[in-house]
Amino acid sequence: MAIILYPGLILIDHGHFQYNAVSLGLALWGVIGVVLGRDLLGSIAFTLALNYKQMELYHALPFFFYLLGKSWQQNSWLLRILSVAKLGIVVIFTFILCWSPFLTSLPMLLQVLHRLFPFARGLFEDKVANIWCSLSVLVKVKRLLTQTQIIKLSTWSTLTACLPSSLNLFKNPSPDRFVLALANSSLAFFLFSYQVHEKSILLAALPVCLLLPHLPFECTWFLVVSTFSMLPLLVRDELALPYFSCMLLFYAVAYHVFELQKTKKLKQTLFVVSMLGCLCLHFCLALVQAPRQYPDIWPVLVSVFSCTHFLGFFCYFNYIQFCLPYAARPVAMKGKKS
Repeated sequence: MAIILYPGLILIDHGHFQYNAVSLGLALWGVIGVVLGRDLLGSIAFTLALNYKQMELYHALPFFFYLLGKSWQQNSWLLRILSVAKLGIVVIFTFILCWSPFLTSLPMLLQVLHRLFPFARGLFEDKVANIWCSLSVLVKVKRLLTQTQIIKLSTWSTLTACLPSSLNLFKNPSPDRFVLALANSSLAFFLFSYQVHEKSILLAALPVCLLLPHLPFECTWFLVVSTFSMLPLLVRDELALPYFSCMLLFYAVAYHVFELQKTKKLKQTLFVVSMLGCLCLHFCLALVQAPRQYPDIWPVLVSVFSCTHFLGFFCYFNYIQFCLPYAARPVAMKGKKS
């Protein structure tokens, strides 16, 4: 119930009317498939998710390294090769099936690729809560570097942020480590990659939702902030009332279901400070006129404030992943009692 009531997905899919539930649902089926050992079915589901929405690249590295790590654990080279070959054939066949309507004409194929990767749209859109938008407050990256240099910088930054988590997953592919790697990879893409939109935080929210039973306080906090980070977009869509209603309902359910009042005092204090910051920005965005020379100051502050949270959660989830013991366990997670 808490996951279903996550306000970010409700507001974007049913208020902003840009449907993410299909790709996220297919990705969720992919996660369930590979965790239950149905690797081929899981690979088909995730490939469909990736072909439905290219932003599922945010989850691609954990799927790749988890399945490769499981294949690598086979007892012989022959079994390893056969395992990788089966996965490769299934993925390639699914890709061909999805792309078959566009393979009849080269211009059509090129047009689809062009629309899938719109590099001309810039480093980020609007005021998104990632590193590049926050950094632009002090340093105008778009003015200092060419588009090609920016693409290279964002690509290498994203891969550098993703690889520690991905390699750790490859070394010991367990379900709990896999879900944490999904959160870490999607956060790395959101924070550092090229052409990021506010709604892309939903890709990080999916694995965080799956972590709710294990890290309820931290994940509830993340999901609240992830919705708050989209506030300027939601206000433009005239969704202020649904925003507050959905946020209160979600937090009330999570608070009682996961007994968040039993969390350690330090975490509760940090959460209160975080929420006070959010409330102040809510107040400023709604009632305080922005200075004429800085008309976007409140959306920018919302983005910067949210970005600091996402950086903190990125470090925290990486820490939790690397602290997991190297004996594969099906469900238990360190920090479950926190």
